[in-house]
Amino acid sequence: MTTQKTEKKQDDKIRCDACPVMCYIADGKSGACDRYANNTGNLIRLDPLVIVEQTKDRGGKLVPFLNKETEWDGNLVEPHREFVTAVGAGTTYPDYKPAPFIVSSKVDGVDMVTVVTEGIFSYCGVKLKIDTDRHLGHEQNTVRCNGEAVGHVTTGEYGSQMLSLGGVNHLTGSTKKEGRVTCQTLLDLCNGKAVELTIDDGATVVVEAGKPPIINGKVEERMRVGCGSATIGMFAKQWYQHVDEVVVVDDHITGVLSEHQAGKLLDVKSTGIVIKGRRSTPGRYFQVAEPGTGWGGTNIDDPLKILGDFKPNIAWPGLKLLMVSTTGEHAAYYELDEALKPVQKKPPPALQASIERISENCEPAYCSVVFIGGAGGSLRAGATENPVRLTQSIKNSLTYVSSGGAPVYVWPGGGITYMVDVTDTPENAFGHVPTPALVAPIEFTMRLSDYEALGGHMEAVVSLEEVQEISHRRQVSQQGTSPWPTAQHHYAWVEEEG
Repeated sequence: MTTQKTEKKQDDKIRCDACPVMCYIADGKSGACDRYANNTGNLIRLDPLVIVEQTKDRGGKLVPFLNKETEWDGNLVEPHREFVTAVGAGTTYPDYKPAPFIVSSKVDGVDMVTVVTEGIFSYCGVKLKIDTDRHLGHEQNTVRCNGEAVGHVTTGEYGSQMLSLGGVNHLTGSTKKEGRVTCQTLLDLCNGKAVELTIDDGATVVVEAGKPPIINGKVEERMRVGCGSATIGMFAKQWYQHVDEVVVVDDHITGVLSEHQAGKLLDVKSTGIVIKGRRSTPGRYFQVAEPGTGWGGTNIDDPLKILGDFKPNIAWPGLKLLMVSTTGEHAAYYELDEALKPVQKKPPPALQASIERISENCEPAYCSVVFIGGAGGSLRAGATENPVRLTQSIKNSLTYVSSGGAPVYVWPGGGITYMVDVTDTPENAFGHVPTPALVAPIEFTMRLSDYEALGGHMEAVVSLEEVQEISHRRQVSQQGTSPWPTAQHHYAWVEEEG
């Protein structure tokens, strides 16, 4: 696809103005980004323009051969159910030009337009949600890739560890090497590749979107069913007739059945157990051990380390004790001897079944990779000569934002800061420029009349049919159960006007 860009020759080279690097490219060669090349004096975009198509039945069922009006033509794609994404579209740099594609279409009789552009994002990053109870690193500790700082550990969430990578300070505010490594790390993660990260004074983890994490060389299988206290509540009825005491070991809240309200309501007898930790409320303990990769996200490999001596005036010989982690991965059964010391034994079948039930109720461990970027004034200028009106249109729900056709979350407040799950975007939807910065797809869909009202570049509007004639394009199916970008917003208009 030949691009309409200003070209300046230098010794049989042409100059690309798709980004601030402004490469001089020799014939048959590509620029530093590998996105643009010189083809016999013409600047061409190497990546194909990606068009998403929607099947007639999102459930995957067969389309009937006949309907009430017409025979089935054998096509699984709805007419006019194609959406031009920004993947492979190009950018607006040097920022005064209209977006590469401003596409008009008609949806259920409504004239619509989609502004399609790839944004050059220096202000961008990745939020990682890694499903594991294992301690990866303390909050604020530096996350590294190939020895370079690329982010930090942030607040843990329920059953998951969270990392924040990238950002303008890592991309452009430090050394050139740190910026290059950060950019490559973000690019690989956003395009679904596996990346190995190390955390200062913490773990080594391999992260890949949609796959389980590999922590210190071990594949994580499941996330926890709940904290120790919640696990007690969920499974108390399955335990209280088969065992005298249960301790669910958890780095955050360790649960004790006999003291927990669930145990009290089931008339579980006091056992005289002593937990080495900070008591919160009955049956709930904090800080029983240091964080780590052992039992329940602690640093222990022997659960008895969190127990003190049983109280002799309450405990009794033969007392049955189950200790288990929040994933069921670790479990041990004990009976007290005459000296009230726990002696490990094989768990009876009923208890073994309850341990397996914990594991059954744990969801598979999963790495979530969410791109976050701030769409600045230059990108908005590709949509309108009055950029703030695009922001206002989004905040007023007149404009629907997508990324590669995938739904996004737009943050409240000023500007257009959005997040997208990279597994919802087409394959290889993200690129980079060596400034360094990421190149990410973004589309703005609205009614044609609204686009004209906000001062849009009406002279640059082309029809969907014209875009479909471009030879260098790639058709892909819509990802997962994402809403259809144009119809999704059109339904909101119908409700508003109805």
